[in-house]
Amino acid sequence: MTAPPGSASTPAPTGEMPRVRVAAKPRRNAELALLVLAMAVVAAYAATVEANLLDTVTLDFWVPIAAVGAVFLALHLVVRFLAPYADPVLVPAVALVNGLGVAFLRRLDLANAVPEERADFAIFSGTGGRQLAWTLASVILAAGLLVLMRDHRAISRYAYTLGLAGIVLVIIPAVLPAKYSQVNPQSDAKLWISVGGFTIQPGEFAKLALLVFFAYYLVRKREVLSLASRRFLGVDFPRGRDLGPVVVVWLISLGVLVFQKDLGTSLLYFGMFVVTLYIATERVSWLIIGLLLFFGGAFLAYFLGSTIGGPFANFYTRVEIWQDPYGDAYGAGWQPLQGLLGLGTGGLFGTGPGGGQPTQIPEVHNDFIFAGMGEEIGLFGLSALLVIYLLIISRGLRAALAVRDSFGKLLAGGLSFTLCLQLFVIIGGISSLIPLTGQTTPFLSAGGSSLMANWLLVATLLRISDAARRPVESGTGPRPSGAPAGPPAQLHGATTEVIRP
Repeated sequence: MTAPPGSASTPAPTGEMPRVRVAAKPRRNAELALLVLAMAVVAAYAATVEANLLDTVTLDFWVPIAAVGAVFLALHLVVRFLAPYADPVLVPAVALVNGLGVAFLRRLDLANAVPEERADFAIFSGTGGRQLAWTLASVILAAGLLVLMRDHRAISRYAYTLGLAGIVLVIIPAVLPAKYSQVNPQSDAKLWISVGGFTIQPGEFAKLALLVFFAYYLVRKREVLSLASRRFLGVDFPRGRDLGPVVVVWLISLGVLVFQKDLGTSLLYFGMFVVTLYIATERVSWLIIGLLLFFGGAFLAYFLGSTIGGPFANFYTRVEIWQDPYGDAYGAGWQPLQGLLGLGTGGLFGTGPGGGQPTQIPEVHNDFIFAGMGEEIGLFGLSALLVIYLLIISRGLRAALAVRDSFGKLLAGGLSFTLCLQLFVIIGGISSLIPLTGQTTPFLSAGGSSLMANWLLVATLLRISDAARRPVESGTGPRPSGAPAGPPAQLHGATTEVIRP
């Protein structure tokens, strides 16, 4: 194989194949074609909803689809000019999920409207209209991030500032009075800041800020945290004095569980730190320690909730409902039971878009949107939706493996895993695999904070994948001030030198 022009070639050691970096093509035309296909699927879904609910397809059914399609096309143009080597699958895959979410939320609005007024239901009215507006704002924000952040390593300069900001964002809802931090009166979770009709969920942005800090910190401390003190059952465990960061994050996650009364957010914060730590050190012992700490803390909270109650009572109640939802079928167990009935009613193929009764599920527009869609698209449709999510996550991990700096590897890996863990937490709760949590389904559920934070996550992955797939120039080039130093290929998978489209 002939090395590309301009690349440095050195003799390979005896018995080893020479490593050649094959530059990826921009593939922006492929991204555009996939984006058009995604919008065609969303348009077909929206038309089927109206056909089932209204017995006709109105002339305006395409307006919300055209609105989201236009803003996705604008993002495509931004990527084409500012991140030409970014992964061509990320934007179309996320656009498909986001577009289906907007269409389903509008379907709920039509079902709740007076039958005589459904055909004239305004585009920007109801939950679906607000989600459409939030989608437009979120994609514009993601495009703005791509304009401002030309090199992902530059954000490492603000790692400690972002870490502090993330902790503050986590703490604020917990210390605010309930009338400012609880939006749903049926839930005790304190996750929001609500002032004058404006509501924001700061934890969605805190996870991004904390991930930047985790990636920067672990790049700096990777060698120390990789040291082992003793070997037990074939696993090398770290030194006791190196457990400090894990214990601190564990205490923060327990604080979220106790004071914010939210298992999902607690698991998300702790899980993303432990997995990022594992990616940095390649020590399985960190995963074992993390699992023991989390399950030990969860059991302690459950035990204290059953004995002394107080701030632990909410977690105890959720576990009891998870174990036996029929014990309070017309009370706290009503929502999870309706979600399971919706999934069961859908069967393999579903009742068809617009043909079910998802409005019978409480909070179907938010926490239980996966169950509501499952009733109408069935197991096969949900499986296809999960495959799209898996494609987004795998593309993020691929960027993490291919990028040449350690900070980018940890950040992309952490962002991808965070998205995966959030999916597991909410879908596990809906399907009764784990106790129910208050997490939103990324890009599907109604909520501006979640949508904006997740689009910022996608924009960051686009920037990292652009750096990973961009052809190697001669020399290493200047390193941004404050960017993590050190050899670029120290993490698992970092020795792979071939990048293909």
